[in-house]
Amino acid sequence: MTKPPLTLYLAAPRGFCAGVDRAIRIVEMALEKWGAPVYVRHEIVHNRFVVDRLRAKGAVFVEELDECPDDRPVIFSAHGVPKAVPAEAARRQMVWVDATCPLVSKVHIEAARHSDNGLQMVMIGHAGHPETLGTMGQLPEGEVLLVETVDDVAGLQVRDPERLAFITQTTLSVDDTAGIVAALKARFPAIVGPHKEDICYATTNRQEAVKAMAPRADAMLVIGAPNSSNSKRLVEVGAAAGCRYSQLVQRASDIDWRALDGIRTVGITAGASAPEVLVTEVIDAFRARFDVTVEVVETAVENVEFKVPRVLREPA
Repeated sequence: MTKPPLTLYLAAPRGFCAGVDRAIRIVEMALEKWGAPVYVRHEIVHNRFVVDRLRAKGAVFVEELDECPDDRPVIFSAHGVPKAVPAEAARRQMVWVDATCPLVSKVHIEAARHSDNGLQMVMIGHAGHPETLGTMGQLPEGEVLLVETVDDVAGLQVRDPERLAFITQTTLSVDDTAGIVAALKARFPAIVGPHKEDICYATTNRQEAVKAMAPRADAMLVIGAPNSSNSKRLVEVGAAAGCRYSQLVQRASDIDWRALDGIRTVGITAGASAPEVLVTEVIDAFRARFDVTVEVVETAVENVEFKVPRVLREPA
């Protein structure tokens, strides 16, 4: 039986970013150095496939530090943690390794610097997300006000409208965030922004690739986890850029083939915490059903690499 023709547009860049790659290497190197078990506070990155693979090697994932024994190493996830967490680990004399993405750490440093200068912070982010909790936890309670939407800006109660600065979560929609920033500047003209945009290069690059791909695709699939902020933003960006069917899938088994009946073009991308093996799996699933032609849509080339902490590079 002849397979129907299908063009797959494959976004580039896609998948792992430098911060995710570094965080995973930190867990792997910790297991090599200290042996199992190694504890990890929160999922090291938001991807079940990655977490399950590390769990099989001996990583134990917990939500809070009090679930970790004193005598085993603990790693803090790529999303970052409130200041109180490493302070408590130090008090307990634990061996701990910080896998916070350096670009998230940059936002932490920014927030501290503005606070030292007497400015109250406004954070643009998603309530309850680990990165938001970690960033807000760098300063005393009340020093960081959270906004999620343009409407939230109107309800802000600030200490002094002349003494404000804003920071953002690194994985937000570039376009949505621009609207919130504009609202902040309109209401608080003196507000100070980051020296360099907080939304990270990987988030921006993946969204730009989707914008280039989405208008040409009958459907678009984003490979990523439902708790991955940057993956969910890619779905939204695809829909906003003109793709009528933009969906999140964790892997090939999640694809709704009935919804794709009659399509001729599909865009495929992956969130920053999704490994390339899952992209290959999805492409193979399409090849089993269609006569596939793959066309890469490249909008940027990434060559960023972050070093792992020195403690992992030293002899045991």
